[in-house]
Amino acid sequence: MRRGIAATALAASLALTATACGGSDSGKDGKADGPVTLTWWDTSNATNEAPTYKALAKEFEKQNSGIKVKYVNVPFDQAQNKFDTAAGSKGAPDILRAEVGWTPAFAKKSFLLPLDGTEALADQDKFQPNLLKQAQFEGKTYGVPFVTDTLALVYNKELFAKAGIDKAPTTWDDLKAAAATIKSKTGVDGYWGSTQAYYAQPYLYGEGTDTIDADAKKRTITGDAAVKGLTTWQGMFDGKGLHKADTTADAYAHIQDAFVNGKVAAIMQGPWEITNFYKGSAFTDKANLGIAPVPGGSTGKAGAPTGGHNLSVYAGSDKAHQEAALKFVNFMTSAKSQEQIALKNSTLPTRDDAYTAQVKADPGIAGYQTVLPIAQPRPALPEYSSLWGPLDTELPKIASGKESLTKGLDNADLAMEKLLPGFTK
Repeated sequence: MRRGIAATALAASLALTATACGGSDSGKDGKADGPVTLTWWDTSNATNEAPTYKALAKEFEKQNSGIKVKYVNVPFDQAQNKFDTAAGSKGAPDILRAEVGWTPAFAKKSFLLPLDGTEALADQDKFQPNLLKQAQFEGKTYGVPFVTDTLALVYNKELFAKAGIDKAPTTWDDLKAAAATIKSKTGVDGYWGSTQAYYAQPYLYGEGTDTIDADAKKRTITGDAAVKGLTTWQGMFDGKGLHKADTTADAYAHIQDAFVNGKVAAIMQGPWEITNFYKGSAFTDKANLGIAPVPGGSTGKAGAPTGGHNLSVYAGSDKAHQEAALKFVNFMTSAKSQEQIALKNSTLPTRDDAYTAQVKADPGIAGYQTVLPIAQPRPALPEYSSLWGPLDTELPKIASGKESLTKGLDNADLAMEKLLPGFTK
């Protein structure tokens, strides 16, 4: 999850047409006739992150003279559909930087190469188990964790200190109380929540539930636990020090900009904004950025969705390209490469040995590493990520008072029923 990446449609179309296939540099037997040219679709931010990946691809070429890498930056918000179309017509790239939620759907369609026992996963025991789980479908692994993320409660330490609060709230009630105190002491709102479905997940996890129960094949969004969690979510927009719901198209930017400039004391956000936090006037001193686990619900436990990206290999490439792709994935997900990516892009590595002293010197990265243990893998269900769509439609109506919580969740459930044939209520 991150800000949308703007791109010119025509330019993207021309680039993808020119680079979609793995190339014709191998013979009929799948062996390379000459240097193998790999096509890699990178879905990272073209301005802030892509230069680091391009540099690493060049370094890989230097170390592997028989392999060339054709780098293509594909806008994140277009990549899933583009890959789905390209793979269905046998014209997909050899390697894809895939959002973790895409794995089940692409694996179900046999678009991705199983990586168990291959060079790509030679360091399997170095990766965090919950992140590997996100790359699996029906017992096989279809991606290598590349970067990871989750949501945390991020807060302005100076504003909290001025209000006499010396530690981060651990429950939603604690956060409401802190927000009221901060408003009284500083005049600044204490918390500004989001109406996006992804940001509502912690309220569900805090009640021990989710939108669905994948194992039982049941829709649970209208269940008692979900209603309880989202009642709490709804209450975070109304009260002293709680900013009212922003349902405009630019809500994400409004919330982010208010936080980085000290106009609100706390929000829920992911590590993809670390570099942007530091650009704000409130965090010229990076040490002022507080990072804590999201508050917990009535179960006494806290949970946030695990996000991030894997590197996956196209199953439709020939043997020569697959072997080269496996080598490339191993290189890009090595401890050395992940350390370099973290230092340049302020993103979170997926393997513990990449959290070097130099990497952890960034308080943002060090802070987010501490909240990773409560991150919850998404169910290995192809339709799971699409379930946020109905909630993205209904939650803004609920938060703004245009629709009751009961009505909104009933509407979302009806939409989910169409997405999940075979699931019961």
